[in-house]
Amino acid sequence: MEMSLADCWGSAPASPIGFEGYEKRLEITFSDAPVFADPCGRGLRALSRQQIDSFLDLARCTIVSQLLNKQFDSYVLSESSLFVYSHKVVIKTCGTTKLLLSIPRILELAAELSLPLLSAKYSRGTFIFPGAQPAPHRSFSEEVSVLNGFFGGLKSGGNAYVMGDAFRPKKMWHVYYATEEPEQPMVTLEMCMTGLDAGKAAVFFKNSANGGCSSAKEMTKVSGISAIIPEMEICDFDFDPCGYSMNGVCGPAASTIHVTPEEGFSYASYEAMNFNPGSLVYSDLIERVLSCFRPSDFSVAVTIFGGHGFAKSWAGGAEAGSSYVLEDVVEQELPGGGLLMYQSFSAVAPGAVSPRSTLDDGWSSDGMEAAAQGEDTCIWGVEKKVAVKGVAAA
Repeated sequence: MEMSLADCWGSAPASPIGFEGYEKRLEITFSDAPVFADPCGRGLRALSRQQIDSFLDLARCTIVSQLLNKQFDSYVLSESSLFVYSHKVVIKTCGTTKLLLSIPRILELAAELSLPLLSAKYSRGTFIFPGAQPAPHRSFSEEVSVLNGFFGGLKSGGNAYVMGDAFRPKKMWHVYYATEEPEQPMVTLEMCMTGLDAGKAAVFFKNSANGGCSSAKEMTKVSGISAIIPEMEICDFDFDPCGYSMNGVCGPAASTIHVTPEEGFSYASYEAMNFNPGSLVYSDLIERVLSCFRPSDFSVAVTIFGGHGFAKSWAGGAEAGSSYVLEDVVEQELPGGGLLMYQSFSAVAPGAVSPRSTLDDGWSSDGMEAAAQGEDTCIWGVEKKVAVKGVAAA
């Protein structure tokens, strides 16, 4: 009898302690199919719902809501999110999902569409409950072994990195990357937050008597999530008795938020990708996200392809005011002309004075000039004023 990869890895029980908020994130990119094979250029967007379900089933998650536009399709999952572009699929799953088991089916479907493999990127933080993770997610070395089996043959070979301060093992960032050729310019921001403020977390419980909300739309508004990037059209979903997910879309840009609000292992994540960083102030974006959750600790990982100089000027710092102190900052060059910048922060104890500045504002000279002149710029085709430092964008 033929045995599948999923059968080989078996299963493991969920954590009896609490829900694992930290997501596993997999991004697989493909090149163009021959014109005669895909005359309409739909690529992966030609996949049927049944075909999409076939690889989500392997990862142990399902679609609960969707929001589509002309550039891509977004799906809120029972455990996080899925984004399908014509040449790229991005899956984030939390809990004890088996994300890497979806890879063979994704590659099979892409081959049926004549889409050549271009690159793969996998990233995650340090699990809160690592012992509850099933194979092949029991360790990063195990994950890398599986990833190399599928992507290690690409021209760059498989490249694995563990970033962060070795003295703070619970704040490490794990990344795997392999590519056949240099990537197109793109920015991805991944933000992880733990120890959410109790009052902020209460919003994501379905109990209005204790500060909770009665619906996902109410959670989106009351928490301030709708104001992070107002141009985004949001598809949100609330879980019973607590928890929240949302996907935002605007042109080719996407954002996503997932919240596990339970005390003792509260967690929230924010991601934005495919946006125009020249029209966003990095520190302003970070502060808007923080204002929704006020975590005790957070980290930011920014991956930029298409220019190291711009990466350092744009993502070189987060203005978190006097509430947070920078604990660690690491830069890692990636094959194909990419740069990954990882920063971790902790809240300053009440009454204490921050021992050091958080970070520089990270503005380029062009960005500062535009802000000084109040110049109009464009975020995904939507007119917006550049924010002056410390002032919300108009």
